[in-house]
This record gives sequence, C-alpha cells and structure tokens, in this order.
Amino acid sequence: MDHIFQASRQWERIQDRWITEDAAGDLTNLKSDTRNYKLSLWDPTTNGIRYLKTLTYHLGMLSSAEELERIRRTPNREIGSPITVRCQGETLCLDYLQATFEVGFIESAIDLNGARVMEIGAGYGRTCHMIMSNHDISGYCIVDLPNTLELSRAYLREALDEDRYKLIDFVPVDSLGSGAVRSERFDLCINIHSMTEMSPDTVSAYLDLIDETCSAFYVKNPVGKYIDPSLDGYLQGQEAVQMALENGPLRQLLDIHDSEAVQGAVPAFIAGYRPGEDWDCVGDSRALPWSYLWQALYKKAARP
Repeated sequence: MDHIFQASRQWERIQDRWITEDAAGDLTNLKSDTRNYKLSLWDPTTNGIRYLKTLTYHLGMLSSAEELERIRRTPNREIGSPITVRCQGETLCLDYLQATFEVGFIESAIDLNGARVMEIGAGYGRTCHMIMSNHDISGYCIVDLPNTLELSRAYLREALDEDRYKLIDFVPVDSLGSGAVRSERFDLCINIHSMTEMSPDTVSAYLDLIDETCSAFYVKNPVGKYIDPSLDGYLQGQEAVQMALENGPLRQLLDIHDSEAVQGAVPAFIAGYRPGEDWDCVGDSRALPWSYLWQALYKKAARP
C-alpha cells in the first residue's frame, strides 16, 4: 500500500497566504506576526475569549477549597451572562474569582461579621455581592457616579435576597460635598481599581473621608502607569490614553510586565494610598492575576 504524505487543504492555504517562500527567509518579527500565530495557535488578535477562558480555567484549578466555597455561597452569579468555565465542579468567571481573592485577603485581617462597609466605586457590585453572601454585614454603603450607581442597584436587587438588599445604601458622589456619610462610622472601606481613574485631588478628598470615617481600608489598584500600544492598539484613541495618564495618585511610568519594576513601585503604592499618618499597612501583595495591580490593607491606629 502506498502511503501519501502531503499537506492538508488547511495547510496548503497557510503556506500560500502566510508562511510563503519569501516569508520563510525573513526572521524579522517572526515571533510576533501571523507566521508564528499560525504555527503556535496563540494569535492574540483573534483569541481574546480563548485566552480569557484559559486564564479563568487556570485560576479556577489553582483556587483553594476555601476560595471556591466562598464562590459557592454567592448565588445568582449567572446574572448578566458571564463568560465561564467549569473547574472542580463549579462554574467560574474571572470577576468572581477576583472577588474571592479580594475577600479572602480582607478576611485575613478584618472580622467582617457585623461590620459596616463603605465601597467607593463598586462597579456592578460583585464584591458587595460576595461579602454580603458570606458574612452577616450590618450595613453596606456604595458611593459612586449616578449611572454606575443605577447599574449596581439593579444588579444587586437581582442578586441578593430582600433582607440583604435592604442593608445597602446607594450614595451618589455629588452628595458627598454636602456632608453625606461624614457623620457615619465604617469598619472597612474598599476601593478596587477606581482611584487610579480619579483626579489626584479627588483621590486626596476620598482618603481624607476614609481617615475621618473608617477604621480599615482595602485598596487594589495599579502600582503606576504604562504606555504599551501593543496591548490594544490604543483602541479608544490617544486622548483616552492621555486622560488615563493624568489620573490617580501614582502617575510614574513603568514596564508593567517587569516583575522587578513592579516590585520597585510598591513602596510608593503603600505610601500613596495610606489615608493618614495614623494608619498602618498590615498586609500587601500582588493582586492576581494582573502583573501590575497591587493590594494593601490598612488599619487606623487606636488613639490614646
């Protein structure tokens, strides 16, 4: 029997279009253009969802029993049609994996049972959802811009039962100037990836508010700014890039994919997000899975 050794139609097409005779002799950009993408099957321009699911899968498989149990106790995560994988018997998405890592870090130093929590910039409410599903919170205050506040209000109304939902106060940012929440006291304030998008003056105002009203502060934000058009081709335009560079308390540029550069920026991160002189940083670490996001937990020292 004669054996036939020949390219498939699929690979005939690849040879004709991408790995041509001329292209095979030019090593310039070999590992970051379509030739290698066809050889290695990891084209970043078309594999976004594949990579998201791969990342989610790896995080899910590495998650501890405690981290997964925290997710299991958080119902209604399917609202909004998340992109999911299934690991260790549980349906997981990247948002709630991050939430269980965040809440686990907080729990390591803060007793959340009976706590009053303020979150500045809650997104659609994933962290609030997980905390209230895992702890008997006495009250939760979300401070946000009007449209985002309506989004979290709608999401949490669907995600939580009525008794838990009634414990949430939704406070618009523009009411803070008239003294909203200043007379209240919170056991914990949370800010996740939003102070980096605020003007420096606004960040200072929030840190003053935290110093005045809170006993502990959890923050998760980038350690600095970066310029890397290869990540998204500046899809939103140069103006959006410039606006991002102007915001946040930490505006130094660094290579966010250099572990030593990121580690070198940590002291400035810890100092930049400290709410006041009476506050001690009781823990900090890289915030998985991102290379350049850091998390820190501060406690206000008891005054004599």
